[in-house]
Amino acid sequence: MLAIRTINLKKVYKNTTVVNNLNLNVPYGSVYGFLGPNGAGKTTTIRMLLGLAKPTSGEIYIASNKICFNDTKYKYDIGFVPDVPSFYKWMTAKEYLYFCGNIFNLKKSVIRERTKKLLDIVGLEDSSKPIGSYSRGMKQRLGIAQTLIHNPKVVLLDEPTSALDPIGRKEILDIIKKLSGETTVFFSTHILNDVESVCDKVCVLDKGNLLVEDSITNLKKEYFHLKYNLKTSARNDEIIKCLSNYEYFLDIKDSIDGGIEFLSKNGEEIERIIPQVISNNNWGLLEFKRVEPSLEDIFMEVLKKNEPKGINS
Repeated sequence: MLAIRTINLKKVYKNTTVVNNLNLNVPYGSVYGFLGPNGAGKTTTIRMLLGLAKPTSGEIYIASNKICFNDTKYKYDIGFVPDVPSFYKWMTAKEYLYFCGNIFNLKKSVIRERTKKLLDIVGLEDSSKPIGSYSRGMKQRLGIAQTLIHNPKVVLLDEPTSALDPIGRKEILDIIKKLSGETTVFFSTHILNDVESVCDKVCVLDKGNLLVEDSITNLKKEYFHLKYNLKTSARNDEIIKCLSNYEYFLDIKDSIDGGIEFLSKNGEEIERIIPQVISNNNWGLLEFKRVEPSLEDIFMEVLKKNEPKGINS
């Protein structure tokens, strides 16, 4: 079951293709990371998902319903938090959620119950200050509470942590973790560390093209080469010459700390061969460590291997 599905979704402005035949598959209950550098087409895609921009071609389905430009019927199924949410500054958080609940024609008892629950989730249950006095992080947290007031099936977050300090970012990510399994979160960002900590599945968009869509675990297997640092009592040129005889060692070179570094996809073989080589040559082992893969490494590798062709940038 898919919460969001797009089929060959395309958006062209004049002679520039901003989104090119995009096929997304977002599972229900997942936290889905929508990744890409600035100008990749992320915001345009979100605008089409929200019915605010008309696709040039292609289809959009949200909660199994086909979406048409300017359609309002499906809006009860979605919630949206822009990168800079706006509020009535004189209201308190509680007053604002009551106001939003009334817009969706919710019963007073439902509004009261959900307001209490949501303010607790976002850590604003004790705030009686007017929203105009809130920090950027508090406003982002209130934005998430507001978008959940009508219990949507899908929540779209557009760069929710981009302008926050480390504490504010952690608060938002903790809230997103709480939503996992409760609702579907479509999380657009270019901050890779944020995605790695909360997302079940990610896609990488560049220049309007979908380069890859998979779980982070599978992406690590497919795109990441393990990186190793090695120091011994031997000269670097001796070590490099010896290791070059083995097929598992890639891009062997001097490292900035005086040893050598290399890449490999077969960690099991590397960690078997190195002790054997050290012993056979009577070298002293000073350091041997593996650098764990990060999403940033994977992101760069995906961009490098999948440079889109035949599309205007």
